[in-house]
Amino acid sequence: MLAILAFCWVYVRKYQSQRESEVVSTVTAIFSLAVALITSALLPVDIFLVSYMKNQNGTFKDWANANVTVQIENTVLYGYYTLYSVILFCVFFWIPFVYFYYEEKDDDDTSKCTQVKTALKYTLGFVVICALLLLVGAFVPLNLPNNNNSTEWEKVKLLFEDLGTGQGLAALSFSISSLTLIGMLAAITYTAYGMSALPLNLIKGTRSTAYERLENTEDIEEVEQHIQTIRSKSKDGRPLSARDRRTLKQCEERLRTLRKRERHLEFIENSWWTKFCGALRPLKIIWGIFFILVALLFVISLFLSNLDKALHSAGIDSGFIVFGTNLSNPLNMLLPLLQTVFPLDYILITIIIMYFIFTSMAGIRNIGIWFFWIRLYKIRRGRTRPQALLFLCMILLLIVLHTSYMIYSLAPQYVMYGSQNYLIESNITSDAHKGNSTLAVPKRCDADAPKDQCTVTRTYVFLHKFWFFSAAYYFGNWAFLVVFLIGLIVSCCKGKKSVIEGVDEDSDLSDDEPSAYSA
Repeated sequence: MLAILAFCWVYVRKYQSQRESEVVSTVTAIFSLAVALITSALLPVDIFLVSYMKNQNGTFKDWANANVTVQIENTVLYGYYTLYSVILFCVFFWIPFVYFYYEEKDDDDTSKCTQVKTALKYTLGFVVICALLLLVGAFVPLNLPNNNNSTEWEKVKLLFEDLGTGQGLAALSFSISSLTLIGMLAAITYTAYGMSALPLNLIKGTRSTAYERLENTEDIEEVEQHIQTIRSKSKDGRPLSARDRRTLKQCEERLRTLRKRERHLEFIENSWWTKFCGALRPLKIIWGIFFILVALLFVISLFLSNLDKALHSAGIDSGFIVFGTNLSNPLNMLLPLLQTVFPLDYILITIIIMYFIFTSMAGIRNIGIWFFWIRLYKIRRGRTRPQALLFLCMILLLIVLHTSYMIYSLAPQYVMYGSQNYLIESNITSDAHKGNSTLAVPKRCDADAPKDQCTVTRTYVFLHKFWFFSAAYYFGNWAFLVVFLIGLIVSCCKGKKSVIEGVDEDSDLSDDEPSAYSA
């Protein structure tokens, strides 16, 4: 827990603007990012607990009686309830409230009381949306009366009875699934591109600082010469034309930007951090190659899993659920092999989840935060506005929700049952007794397993409460693969990044902030 909070603090402080830092938004960003990471860690814990209750021979352990099993399931379920409720609170109340409160703070004449009232007024809309999602999820008729002669009152009564017994889970599951659907769109936009951009950026590195300074010096000389040419037209007292005045103003702005770049490039070139990063260049290349291999493993596994659903699933009405595995993918084959050596399979799942989160962060940094075709904010090291940090953490919260389904798409049987086995009766012919005998042999848990022999993870319960969400996730996976391929082509065609990328665009950057690039 302390390690997660420390990482979140370092990450937020790394990208936070040094001039616009604000305590409330900083704490909110750190807390939201920590909730996202803690929620992502619950999946391997869930898989471990259902697997730990059984031996490899398919029998339950001595302590894992029915009451203990139910208690463990309820504990994990309460953990999901708590974290998902916190996510709903952050997404629909706290983050919007802090965002609008900070927006109102830009007006110096506004009092604290007015800021709070205005922020609450705008946040009320998000609260209403959350309440509607909970109500729709609670009263979605998953099990209607089979009797056609039932009155409307009996149907309503059944809905209220279900709400008291199990619809609380349905309400929360519907709300979380709705957010997961938005998280799927964010993953398609940011994570798919980040999976290609992050490793290729590590491999390609940045441009040479000395070469950039040489180019920048040549540009300065060219602009200065152009300015002198324009000003020479007015030496005899004649006023400049409107076109020359516009050109002169543009050249002067361009010259200020180039001189600003020169100061930053000089600082970067003489920085000890630059020398340290240069020494780590071979390690970055190794990490880049490793990340691109993980990305290819991820993409190939996702493609084969989706192809299996397209060919062998029960159809769109079931959410493209596949009973058993017909087309094996590399990850689905690797996890059962790692299960033989504890805890390699859980380490791999944790690595995949963390890789998914870090590539999402990389995608958001490279693309920025957009609303359709309008760019709202840019994520820049040491120069990110508080509102952008809040958006960043909200997007990561939504992407983390979608991570569980992505992992399920890669290894459905493993996410559903872990490493559980159950016993089946097998007929064996014995030469000694000249007859047939039955022997109980272990078999990997699957959809055909008896319910009392295999415990389903709570993650699966949340993921497949509503079939139409699963169907949307299936089509989203295809879109994810397409965007990854497009991002891979774009990343390969793009040249090396500048060591001070963004100075040309960020005209509000003060001259006393060169350290933002060396952090």
